[in-house]
Formats: sequence, C-alpha cells, structure tokens
Amino acid sequence: MSRKVDKTDEQWREELGHDAYVVLRQKGTERAFTGKYHDCKDEGVYKCAGCGTPLFRSTTKYDSGTGWPSFYEPIRPDAVAEESDQSHGMIRTEALCAACGGHLGHVFPDGPAPTGQRYCMNSLSLELDREADPEDDA
Repeated sequence: MSRKVDKTDEQWREELGHDAYVVLRQKGTERAFTGKYHDCKDEGVYKCAGCGTPLFRSTTKYDSGTGWPSFYEPIRPDAVAEESDQSHGMIRTEALCAACGGHLGHVFPDGPAPTGQRYCMNSLSLELDREADPEDDA
C-alpha cells in the first residue's frame, strides 16, 4: 500500500465526529449488536471510515454471531495492518487500516474457510460503498 494518510489529532476529531473518533483514533469498541453493519447484507465494498481506503468485500462478510461485522479476509493483503494488542488483560491481534492507522477491530483465528480468520470489525470504523462492485480488483 503506497498511500499513507497523515493528519493531526485535531483534524481527525473534526472530520470523524465523537463516536468514530473514539473507535478509530482511541481504539474504542462499539457495543455488540449496535453497529449499523453487524447485520447488513448489502453488496459493495467496505472502506475505512477515516480515509476511504477499501478494506473488505461484502462477499467475504459472514455472520459470526458476535454482534460485530465479520469478514474472513481483507480486500488485499496489504489493506489491513496487524499489531499485537495486550490491553484489557488479553493478548489479541489488532486490525488497523494500513493507510491511516485507524483502529478497525481485532483478528481471531476462528473464522471460516478458506482463511480460518475472523476480522471482527467495528461498524463505526467502516463505510459501505454500495456502488462499488465487490468482484472488481481493488
């Protein structure tokens, strides 16, 4: 991924609004079953709500039963960065937008085939582009 987004904290606060800022920039988490995409079945491409980078195809979204939108793979291997997260007394893998560093959610090794991964995302970190064809190359 060659495009990097660099903004000041003040710019992020102004552009995102309070709730999205807390999730994307302060690593917050929305409550389960409250996000606008947890039960969404619309087609399109899910993009980063912070910078618009394409992250996931609707064709890789599935119902994990967790209350958050879940995907089994990113749109491209370099679209989502991963870091170790040892907060809250747990060891998890944090998922970040590779372009802007925004917190998306976490990745778990209990997803379906073909990857076995569950990218458990916050709806507030995503924007669904319903006009984008999920089958097009990103």
